[in-house]
Amino acid sequence: MQKLTIPNYTLEELESLLNNNPDYVIGSRLLALIQIKKGMSSRKLEELYYKSHSRFCTWVNNFNKKGLEGLKNKHRSGRRSKLDQSQKNELKNVLQNNRPSDFNLNTALWNGPIVVEYVKIRFGVEYKKAQIYNLLKELGFTFQKARGKYPEADSVLREEFVSSLKKTN
Repeated sequence: MQKLTIPNYTLEELESLLNNNPDYVIGSRLLALIQIKKGMSSRKLEELYYKSHSRFCTWVNNFNKKGLEGLKNKHRSGRRSKLDQSQKNELKNVLQNNRPSDFNLNTALWNGPIVVEYVKIRFGVEYKKAQIYNLLKELGFTFQKARGKYPEADSVLREEFVSSLKKTN
């Protein structure tokens, strides 16, 4: 009999795929419930799922009360925002209608570090760069990567650029 291998993924990567996709999480929990229904011991399940007996009890109780909905992860609110809703609305308005240079910030476009600086100046609140991106996402903004404009990419400008580099006698 041939031994099956999975060379392109580590065990950790496969477990991460399973644990980080909401559909897979529910599916794996449902499979555990099926195995419990078939009489598999919690000790064997602990080995297979790397979960404690109490975790299986929670899944069983939640499933009995709420069905499949009970197997989903609950929403976690996280830490309360440092800005209140009116400050967030003001920030969104500023980002949509102004440039950083309007506030004596030495740049033409908004980016994470510039927004951190603006929020610190305007509201007296300090954010880390990673957290400011979460706030921007909450406000409906998406990450936009700037593209450089190179004159040599345009054929007409390229000819001018090349001719300007040539030596003249």
